[in-house]
Order: sequence, then structure tokens, then C-alpha cells
Amino acid sequence: MTATTTGNRSPLTSAVLVLEDGTRLTGRAYGAIGTTLGEVVFATGMSGYQETLTDPSYAGQIVLQTAPHIGNTGMNREDDESGRIWVAGYIVRDPARRVSNWRAEESLDDALVRDGIVGISGIDTRALTRRIRDTGSMRGGIFSGADADLPAEEQLRRVTAAPEMAGQNLSASVSVTEARVIPAAAERIGNLAVLDLGVKQSTLDNLAGLGFDVHVLPQSASFEDIRAVDPVAVFYSNGPGDPSASDVQVAVLREVLDARLPYFGICFGNQLFGRALGLSTYKLTFGHRGINQPVLDKVTGRVEITAHNHGFAVDAPVEGSFDSPHGYGSIEVSHVGLNDRVVEGLRAHDIPAFSVQYHPEAAAGPHDAHYLFARFRDLVIADIAEKDAK
Repeated sequence: MTATTTGNRSPLTSAVLVLEDGTRLTGRAYGAIGTTLGEVVFATGMSGYQETLTDPSYAGQIVLQTAPHIGNTGMNREDDESGRIWVAGYIVRDPARRVSNWRAEESLDDALVRDGIVGISGIDTRALTRRIRDTGSMRGGIFSGADADLPAEEQLRRVTAAPEMAGQNLSASVSVTEARVIPAAAERIGNLAVLDLGVKQSTLDNLAGLGFDVHVLPQSASFEDIRAVDPVAVFYSNGPGDPSASDVQVAVLREVLDARLPYFGICFGNQLFGRALGLSTYKLTFGHRGINQPVLDKVTGRVEITAHNHGFAVDAPVEGSFDSPHGYGSIEVSHVGLNDRVVEGLRAHDIPAFSVQYHPEAAAGPHDAHYLFARFRDLVIADIAEKDAK
């Protein structure tokens, strides 16, 4: 929820960050001038801020960068994960005073102003991060320019009147409105139906690189819409919001599973897969965001450093197998977060389906989890061969 103006400002234009618990931090305006409201969350990556800002799954969130120096490499069109910056607001300690990268086409500051993103700089981001870790993610507001001079009571009133992230369905605000197709960039396997819940361009490029003609469908697509593209498999993307508020997409996914179409889901797609199997989801205290999250792949015993952005998780036993409450056979938690034992992946034994809670395209981030795309390709090829043999 954002209201902004993009008027002129000097480097000393004041700004204040207000949290719903009454915490107030005073700094300098960064980006557009005005007011923005959202859920304040922290991201731990020391690089990749452009990919974070343009990731649609950050919609509705005011992102706090734990790394102190941000903006050194500027912004360029090649690294964008979508057509715009999606964060509700931006918090940094020390923004770069000049850009120093040959690929830069504009400064981060200019990009924030262009897309109307209200930010704040010059505050103690370490103290703020510790506050969120202690109390959990909270609603907050950034007020800059004239709005920084509003009475403290009015600023806090606006923050506490803003909607909480829990219960929000935000996929409609970030999804495509019309289907589009990305042709296969390798030996063709078949059509892949991608439900766009906030998908990143790097994900689509990786799927096309496997040999799929990638059909990107709106989040409102029905099972009949999916069937209409004659898919060999279905993919649910990352995206913002509360998975408990996405009943329609869960119902469509159950039809996909009933039809025994191979399925791969990431991030939000993992949470919706869990719900389709009959599991519940819950809100994490402060979530996982950044490009340095350790995860154990229980299938291989390998520890991966992975890229995350999620504030919700699937509730499931992390040891052993269990039966799907909705009748999809044996299920196991395939990946586990090593910091807090959160479920980071699900694998079905009796239907061709699996998911992970993180981002295997890792843009930005490490490429430890890139093998999951190959695992998906192999699953689809095996399913095609099995069906051809019948």
C-alpha cells in the first residue's frame, strides 16, 4: 500500500520509519518522496539488490537490506526480473554516492524515483534487523518530505490501519493478465503451463532452456485453461501473499494432480502444493529472505546455499514419510532449512510432483540448487515415456 510523490529533494530531506509497535527511526529520504506502508522485512544478501527489488514476490513489503552499502553497481535492464520495482518501500544504511560499474544504465536512486518507491537511508539497519528478529515482521511506514513532519500519532495510526500480510491474496496484482509464450531454447520436450503468481524472468528463461515451450498463464487460469495449452507438465511460480488466501489456485492444482500431470512448484508454489496435498501453512516470525540460506537436500545429503523470499511455510513432519490427507499417496519432506528446521521442499512418491520453498534460478544468488530444473526435466521425460508405453 503506497502513496508517493516524486518531487525534488536534497540529500538532507528528512524521513522517518515507524513500526506498528511504536518504534521510530529518523533518517534521510531515499528514492521518491511521500508515504509508503507495508510489511517491514529484512533481506540478508550482500549483493543482488536489483533482482530483489524487481522480484514480484516482494510486493507489499518494505525491504530492509542488512548489508550496509547498497547501490554501488547501479541498475541495468538486463538484470531486471520483471518490468518494474515491486517493493512497497526500501531501507538502506549507506546508499552509494556514485555508481561504479560498466553495466550500469542508471543509479538505484533514480530507479526508485522513476517507479515511485519511497525509501529511507541513514538509519541503524543492524538495530532494526535485531528488532525484527526479536519481535517478528511488522507493519511499518516510511514518511518523507512534508509527511515526515506529520504528528507521530497520525503516522502510527496510518501504519496500524494498514492491512497485515496474513490473509492477503496479492497474486492478482503481479501476474500477467494475458497468456504469453516463450519458445523452447533447447531440444523441444513439449508445452509447459506456468501459473504466474509473481514469476521471475530468470525462472522462465531456465524453463525454456530445458526444452519447454513455456506458456505463462494468468493467476486466474482454470484447469480448462491449462488443459488448452496441451501441457506435458505444470509449474507454479513464486509470488507474494498468504497461501491460505489462494483457495482458487489450490483447487486448480488438485485438478492438475488428479490428472497426473507432472508438477513442479517453487516458493509460493511449494506452499500451494502443500495445501493441495491437505497440509496447512503458517506465518514465520520473520521469514527467510536473502541469497545465503543453508538447506539440506535429504535425497542426496547435500547442503545447499540457496536464495529465499518467503514469510510463510508448510506445516509437515520433517522426518520420514506420511500419507497425504487428500489422498495423493505417500509424501516426504525432501528439503529442510538448517537454521530453523523449516520445511523447504516436498516430494510425492505416488504421483509425479515435487516442490521447493526457495528459488533454484538464484537470480541473484548461488547456483547450488540449479540441479532442480534438470530433476524436473527428467521427471517429465520419464512421465512421457511411461505414458507412451501404455
